[in-house]
Amino acid sequence: MGSGKSSYSKQISYALGMKCIDTDRLIEQMECMTIPEIFSAKGESYFREAERRVIEKLKEEDNIIVATGGGLPCFGDNMERLKEIGLTVYLRASVEELVMRLEKSHQKRPLIEGKSHDELTSFVSENLGRREKYYNLADIKYDANGRRADGLLAIVNFLKNK
Repeated sequence: MGSGKSSYSKQISYALGMKCIDTDRLIEQMECMTIPEIFSAKGESYFREAERRVIEKLKEEDNIIVATGGGLPCFGDNMERLKEIGLTVYLRASVEELVMRLEKSHQKRPLIEGKSHDELTSFVSENLGRREKYYNLADIKYDANGRRADGLLAIVNFLKNK
């Protein structure tokens, strides 16, 4: 959350002439509800199952760049399933960087809504601590602290043309 997945994926997909898919937006389309509405009406477990269904849908696509929700790779065998589809990337950012970005963001995020700076810092730190073992399974680990997508684009482009 806040690492830049949506922004990076849009820039890279445009540069490579590929279709960009945001799993959260796809879930919203499939469910005809926003992510906050899904969490509120149906709960996190239902949302996580919707993420699994989205991964199955992604298998039908070609030439795509995918931005997943931050929790998607961390449930069940989702990271393994993503790696079967293609190259995976972990946009690594420090807790401080993530908190700064989240506090500046205007996007509504149900898991952090109403948290103070200290609560948000604690939440991000705890989540990152739990999730990083999954993120580290990604094919590429990219330092996203204050960096633009250009460096990652060069890496992805190199690997794509290899």
